[in-house]
Amino acid sequence: MLDVIMHDILGTPAILVGLFAFIGLFIQKKSSSTILSGTLKTIMGFVILGAGATVLIGSLDHFSKMFDHAFHVRGVIPNNEAIVAAAQTNFGTATALIMVFGMIMNLLLARFTPLKYIFLTGHHTLFMACLIAASLSVGGMSGTPLIIVGSIILGLCMVVFPAILQPTVRQITGSDDFAVGHFGSVGYYVSAKIGKLVGNKAKSTEDIQVPKSLGFLRDTSVAISLTMSVFFVIVALFAGPSYIEAHLSGGSNFIIFAIMQAITFAAGVYIILAGVRMLIAEIVPAFKGIADKLVPNTKPALDCPTIFPFAPNAVIIGFLFSFLAGLVSMFILPFIGLKVIVPGLVPHFFTGAAAGVFGNATGGRIGAMSGAFANGLLISFIPAILLIFMGDIGYEGTTFGDSDFGIIGIIIIINLLKLFGAV
Repeated sequence: MLDVIMHDILGTPAILVGLFAFIGLFIQKKSSSTILSGTLKTIMGFVILGAGATVLIGSLDHFSKMFDHAFHVRGVIPNNEAIVAAAQTNFGTATALIMVFGMIMNLLLARFTPLKYIFLTGHHTLFMACLIAASLSVGGMSGTPLIIVGSIILGLCMVVFPAILQPTVRQITGSDDFAVGHFGSVGYYVSAKIGKLVGNKAKSTEDIQVPKSLGFLRDTSVAISLTMSVFFVIVALFAGPSYIEAHLSGGSNFIIFAIMQAITFAAGVYIILAGVRMLIAEIVPAFKGIADKLVPNTKPALDCPTIFPFAPNAVIIGFLFSFLAGLVSMFILPFIGLKVIVPGLVPHFFTGAAAGVFGNATGGRIGAMSGAFANGLLISFIPAILLIFMGDIGYEGTTFGDSDFGIIGIIIIINLLKLFGAV
């Protein structure tokens, strides 16, 4: 039963968020039909979001293979899912316990401190729990102290990171209804600061004037389809028809395949946005019940795509400039003695897009571009540094991708090594 609760319920983001919606509606004494509808729509919104992500990731996987073949890149591709799966053999129990008690710590901190946030991005909670378990182990800690310290660190991460982003989130959304709960927060925070420093928020990405003859580009899906088609076709030309038609397209023309993958990418984004809209429409009112009764005056901290609908142009701009920074980093990392971090399309899309939205909120178009570029540098250099330490426990083939994982892991390991006299 404990295994079912920790892995199948708490480890399934859609069910976890749906459970919060159910509790919130129940506490508000809504009718049984409203409770059922709200709970199912909340879960459905998260499932739709996940389905969109699956479609998008499938398209990006093809792009990554074409890119690797075209440019003969050899290096490490950060992947949160891969390293968490690899770590479960040694840290599975510690990860699960830190996750559960970290969530309890999150509730206590939200109840008794000014940090009024409930972190609802379940898969990132799992990833951070795993990162903390592995980092504490590398630092020389084990057993019950590892679980206690790990749970406290996780609980703090779940309230501190949403808190540092909230001032900008209010600018983005024009309200204070929800927060961003995603462990790419350092990148988003840096993007907002850089945007404010170098840009002009009055010149928003969303105010870009489009000639009447190009009015169809006002449709986000069309704009993304065309932009990504150019991107995919260029890489396909470098990869060559023989490779693509033999290994990826099943014999279909390589240009047609590239264009279809670009449109598939746009379809994935469209599905994600639809899921986000449904999720927010249900979770925010339901969460009010929990906030008012159990943890007063708190806000739900939700996954980063929840802010995508507020600046769709910044989303694609942010992705492109974050990825560009990843490409630049590939040529710099070897010169400073670090392993090459191959820019993964998934982390650069999600964190780059969010960084673009944050940068746009404080610095408009220039802010979106420069802020997302800074995010791309962060998620290239930080994983490379973390990889030095993670290699000590046999995970030199991959590493965590998003900025917060690397920051927390490096801080934990360095400080514990100092504590135990290893450095």
